[in-house]
Order: sequence, then structure tokens, then C-alpha cells
Amino acid sequence: MLYLGCPQWSNTAWKGQLFAQHCQQSQMLARYSEVFNAVEGNTTFYADPSPDVVKRWLHSSDEHFRFTFKFPKRFSHDSALQAPKQELTHWLKLMAPLFSKVGSLMLQLPASFKPTHLPRLQHFIAQLPKDLHYSVEVRHRDFFTKGDSERALNRFLHQHNIDRVCMDTRALFAVSPYSDAIIDAQQKKPHLPVHAVALGERPVVRFVIAALSDEYQHYYQPWLAKIKQWLDEGKSPYVFLHTADNDGAPLLARQFAQDLQRFCGYYHRAVEPFPGEKHQQEQLF
Repeated sequence: MLYLGCPQWSNTAWKGQLFAQHCQQSQMLARYSEVFNAVEGNTTFYADPSPDVVKRWLHSSDEHFRFTFKFPKRFSHDSALQAPKQELTHWLKLMAPLFSKVGSLMLQLPASFKPTHLPRLQHFIAQLPKDLHYSVEVRHRDFFTKGDSERALNRFLHQHNIDRVCMDTRALFAVSPYSDAIIDAQQKKPHLPVHAVALGERPVVRFVIAALSDEYQHYYQPWLAKIKQWLDEGKSPYVFLHTADNDGAPLLARQFAQDLQRFCGYYHRAVEPFPGEKHQQEQLF
């Protein structure tokens, strides 16, 4: 099954598009999960939710919906994977009510994480529950040379059925920055080679463009064939579509779903008109 979504589930700019104009922020996860069946959980990278919020996320989302929460940056960045085990255990306990809806827990590592730090990653992974799925994103250039460092990383991840996140920002960096949002995105997002690998059973693709008005489709055309290949192999790919400001992310995700359907016949419900669009049409009549 293909799990498709955006980097977030709540955005007021999506009113009149993904959401009806009257949709409240407290309703957005429920409405989002009626269209998309996955989301990047970027919120946990920056702050821990309260136990009540964890329960609300659980009950507000569709039964078959899947979250891809990020490990907090205090583990991946601030402590360089060397935080006390009790802190990691506490966070896992906090998130445990949602584990039935977690497609993958994503560990996003900074560019400062280099090949000599691989033992830290191995130690960190060894502390995690074995019954969950994980994905790892690396940003140091030595992991993108197809040399010994990359092979060692891929071998370790494959041995533990951990997927390596495929981050594709080619379309983002193909344009000259003409807005504050694009300037910000180009400063924050990595500009690295794209290595489309599936080392586990749930490959993760993060595809980023500048804006819907730019030429981008030829950058993701190869992904259509790759997603079909993974589906044919029985894998469950997770594909997340970004724009620089993410205002157009749902429309980009729908375009991807429509193009995939034309390419290989795979149907995802995101190809249908969004609730906000249907509501506007109803008001016209």
C-alpha cells in the first residue's frame, strides 16, 4: 500500500482547498486523514506533546492512518545521539499510545553526523523497541559518495530492516529564490544527491519543490516508476510532498497521486476532489 501525505496536517492556508472554510484547527487532523493516509510528524522534532494531545491524535485520525513522527532534536542534534537512556525511554512511553498508528519513527540526523559517528547510531538503535519500524535520514556528504562510508551505513540499516529516507530537493534548488519562503527552505533543506534505496519494507521519500507555479514534474517522474516497483515488491512506501511554504503541499500530493494512477493504474483516494473544493461547489448551487 502507498502511504501518501504532507509534512503537516494543520494549515489555515488549506481552507477552501483541502479543508472547508469553516473547518476549525481542532478538526483538521480528522479532515486531513479522510484524504491522506500518512503525515510527517515534524511537530515532535521540536516539542513533546502532552499525554492528552497524544490521545487526541490517536482518536482524531482515521483507523488506517499512519504517522511518521520524528525523534526529538534533543536526541538527534543537541545530544548527538548520546542522551541518557531514561530520556529516550520516557519519550517512547509518552508516544506509546500511538504506536498502532506509527508507520515509522524517523531519525533525522544533522550534517555534523559523519561516518565516524556510525557507532553512536548503532548504540542508539540498539536501545529502541524491536517491534517498531524506523527510518534514518543522513545529511553528511560522505554518505552520498557510494563509497565505503555509504556502504557501511546502508549495510547496518538493511541488517536491522531500517529504511534510509530519500530526500529529493532538486526541484527546490532548481529555481532562483524569489520569495522569503523559498529563501528559507533553501537555507534549511539539504542539497544532496538522490539515492533511491529501499533498505527496509517501508521506504520513505520526501520530495520538495519551491512552488506549484514552477516546473517540477520531470523531477518526480522517475519516482512514479520507483513507487510502482516498490509496490510490486510488496513494500509499503511512504511519500511526503512539500512546497517551500507548504501552502500548496496537498495539491502537489494530489497531483502525484493522479500521475501515479495514470502511470500504473494505482488508485489513491487523494485523486478525488478535496472536501474544501466540494463545499465550495455546493455553495455555488
